[in-house]
Parts: sequence; C-alpha cells; structure tokens
Amino acid sequence: MDDDFHLELRRESAGRLYAHVGGRATLENTLAYWRAIADALQAQPSRQLLLVDELVGPSLAAADWAALVAEVGPRLGQLRIAHVKPRGLDTVEYCVLSAIDSGLEAQVFEDEHRASVWLRYGPDGP
Repeated sequence: MDDDFHLELRRESAGRLYAHVGGRATLENTLAYWRAIADALQAQPSRQLLLVDELVGPSLAAADWAALVAEVGPRLGQLRIAHVKPRGLDTVEYCVLSAIDSGLEAQVFEDEHRASVWLRYGPDGP
C-alpha cells in the first residue's frame, strides 16, 4: 500500500458497513481496501456496504476489476454495495459489472445521500 492510502471502516445503523477510502488509485490500494472490507464482513456480517471511494488517479482496467471481484467477491456473501465516487465515476462501471456477474447487487453513485437511499429502499426509492 502507498503511504498516502487511508481507510476508515465503521458500523452504522442496522449494522450497515461504512467504508471511506482515500489516497492513490492503484491496484495494490484497491485490493487492500476490498480485502479489509471482506475481513470486516467476515468478523461481523452485514447485508449493506456504503463505500465512499475518493482514490485519486486513473481507474483500474476492466481486467483488474474482474480479477479483484474474482478474489474478494466470494467473501462478500449477499452484500448490497453502494459505491460512491464523489470525484466522478470514471470507469468504475467495470467494478459494478464484475460484481453483478459474480452475484452481488451493486450500484455506483456520485452522491452519498442517493447511495444511502438506494441501500435503504432499493432502486425505486421511498
């Protein structure tokens, strides 16, 4: 991991896992935060993840996302993932498509509030 990489994990209401990640957007950093999320979920399962991703730099390639999901996806169980990219979506759709292909329910957002509503109520909202 890079020296400027940071990850905050905490539990929110109803057991939702909240993750906030920042630093450089590298494959190593991305693998590190997903492994930490998987570890946290194994220690205390949850059905929802609100991930605020503020990594800076070029997005991972589709092949990198596919490899990451193949490694970490089986450890995530029946997780519903709201992946928030407040700095812009870039090509994070590769991550979402890989997650969906592996059986996870995932969506990408630029706004944390909308992501939270989607987690709580589903795609149609309240």
